[in-house]
Amino acid sequence: MRLAVFRADLGARLGAVDGDQLVDLTDLLATSTPGPAGPLHALLEQGDPRRLAASELTGRPRIPLAEVRLDPPLPRPGKILGAPVNYRDHQTEMAAPATISDLGLFLKAPSSVLGPGGAVALPYSDLRTDQEAELAVVIGREARDVPAERALDHVAGYSCLLDITVRSTEDRSTRKSFDTFTPLGPWLTTPDEVGDPGALDLRCWVGGTLRQSASTAGLIFGVPELVAYASSVMTLWPGDVIATGTPAGVGPIRDGDRIAVEIQRVGRLEVTVTAARARPYASRPGRGDARNPGSRDDHHPASRADDHPASRHDHHPASRHDHHPASRAEPTEAVTA
Repeated sequence: MRLAVFRADLGARLGAVDGDQLVDLTDLLATSTPGPAGPLHALLEQGDPRRLAASELTGRPRIPLAEVRLDPPLPRPGKILGAPVNYRDHQTEMAAPATISDLGLFLKAPSSVLGPGGAVALPYSDLRTDQEAELAVVIGREARDVPAERALDHVAGYSCLLDITVRSTEDRSTRKSFDTFTPLGPWLTTPDEVGDPGALDLRCWVGGTLRQSASTAGLIFGVPELVAYASSVMTLWPGDVIATGTPAGVGPIRDGDRIAVEIQRVGRLEVTVTAARARPYASRPGRGDARNPGSRDDHHPASRADDHPASRHDHHPASRHDHHPASRAEPTEAVTA
């Protein structure tokens, strides 16, 4: 089943996609006011959506899919976990000596979620910002220290995701957490329709040009391993999202671009790009170079926006900060996925 959140006169509603129609399932929720986390999150809190039967679509209100505006399936997830350098070909294009097995996971701000048809807002006019197309895993049952062989039992479904990334020196959680930097959708597709999450074709176009084309078979940590690893670090709750990592083909996005991500048996997500509020990197709040002449901006010229992805300041995880816990107090540049 494909479960979508759509906008109506009464607010956000829960629907099931049935061909070219959307079947309203909102009355299945235990509450009439699901709150800012949205109706799909409320359904996940009630239990595994895989229990919904096709028979429950009979006799319910239907709306042509083309006539509704889809919201992100999870507009405010509890947490978004990212998997850096989780494809070998992406490791190669980034010249990254380390992978997810060395780097672990990172967190993105839930406020960065953007729905289908939305606009990614570029924050800086003089720094490069890239698209990273990924398979998203949505947790359906609480998970803590779950072994890989049982991990898929805790997955509610899958969606398409873009991990938008500024190429600068800040930590990943900053560079990937600007508002609009996690497009998600168009819906959640339940595991019975997706099948093996390790055998899905993923493609991404920017401005009509195919940039990324890969299979999730190329994941270093597959979905079961990601859920198992994440749950060994923190408790996963229903509605949490794991971005599984991006394959080779990341590249700069610009004002006016249209980005499309299509994942086999999952769906297709499209967004646009705007630079309407972009500003110079040096004008950001807290730059503070007048107080600290040796600040990073003195060593981070605006021309770095055009650097190749394999530039040292973005992709050199072999620093002591990443691999030697005893010296983590020493500052170092961030590693980019």
